[in-house]
Amino acid sequence: MAVEVSHAPLKGKLVVRNLGLVLSGDLDRPILDADTIIAIDGRITAIGKAGDLDLDGAASTIDAKGSPVSPGLIDSHCHPVFGDWTPRQNQLGWIEMGVNGGVTTLVSAGEVHLPGRPKDAEGVEALAIVAQRCFQNFRPAGAKVIAGAPVPELDFARDVYAKIKASGIRHIGEIGLGTVAKGSDARKVVDWCRELGLESIMHTGGPSIAGSHFVSREDVLEAQPDVVSHINGGPTSISHACVRALCEQAQGSLEVVHNGNERSALVALEACRAHGRLKDLLIGTDAPAGSGVQPNGIIRMVTLMASLGGLPAEQAICLASGNIARKRHLDGGLIAIGQPADFVFMDKPQHSAGKDLLEAISFGDIPGIGMVVIDGIVRTGRSRSTPPAHTAPVVV
Repeated sequence: MAVEVSHAPLKGKLVVRNLGLVLSGDLDRPILDADTIIAIDGRITAIGKAGDLDLDGAASTIDAKGSPVSPGLIDSHCHPVFGDWTPRQNQLGWIEMGVNGGVTTLVSAGEVHLPGRPKDAEGVEALAIVAQRCFQNFRPAGAKVIAGAPVPELDFARDVYAKIKASGIRHIGEIGLGTVAKGSDARKVVDWCRELGLESIMHTGGPSIAGSHFVSREDVLEAQPDVVSHINGGPTSISHACVRALCEQAQGSLEVVHNGNERSALVALEACRAHGRLKDLLIGTDAPAGSGVQPNGIIRMVTLMASLGGLPAEQAICLASGNIARKRHLDGGLIAIGQPADFVFMDKPQHSAGKDLLEAISFGDIPGIGMVVIDGIVRTGRSRSTPPAHTAPVVV
């Protein structure tokens, strides 16, 4: 079972040196010309060459030993409940294992797997508030879980969403997991959320679990949510023609997930590139779900985008980091000054045919993770869920 850890970032100065490759998470500049990163009190303050930076006075030093580093990865779509346990699979420790897969931030798409989940307005609001508050106080292996995503129901009036916003909730759960599913009903909810400053997300494709609904291309285009959730299905996809239409006409971000149709995910990638919308493409897992818990789900999707989708690996990583942070207004996801010191040290897996990390990913090999740092604090050493990395950092 995951151990509760301190919320506080590392105090003092952290120096990360001898980096072999720095991946920024930024599509505009995915690779930085740097071998050293400095953070103070858990925030990045300098990035560059060691000879140009002040390395003195470090409270902690990580020698990367030539390992590449990326920003902490973000899961744009997951379904937590309470603690590090999922009743859907009756499995403990799934969030901690996600950290072992390089994920440092997870965004809830609704706490729908809670047995007996309430569907009345008062109960839905209460569940969202409790989930949000619990994960503000509980960080399995240091993970940042942005929970509290109330699922819309047809009998909710605007004042329900106003109360939700006033309570500190930032986004609603998937439209389509409750009784709101058709385009006209969804449009009303999206408009209310937009007026109130709540982010809206919308299920796409066939029903995921009993009680959820089919959501078509037409429904999504009428509603125009902020995030088109799992455009490749969760797990059942709309047609490829409809995927392409949404990539052209939907105004919100376009999300692909591990627990969806992999071929449809590649179609979405192709369409986003064709329409100049790569910055709108996000990666999630949609876990825990019927197909289980996948600690490596995010890096598997990154590898899929690169190896079968033909996207340069350094750009594929951006879909699971900087793209999500920017489109969903989150802290993190980028290696840049002022950002949290959330780092994933990853390299090609041992004995990969690829000559380095990026080539290994392009060949379809899952990277090996040697260390995960969140808020400047080492949360894992060599990963328990990936193959061993060719290089791995050490704390000096």
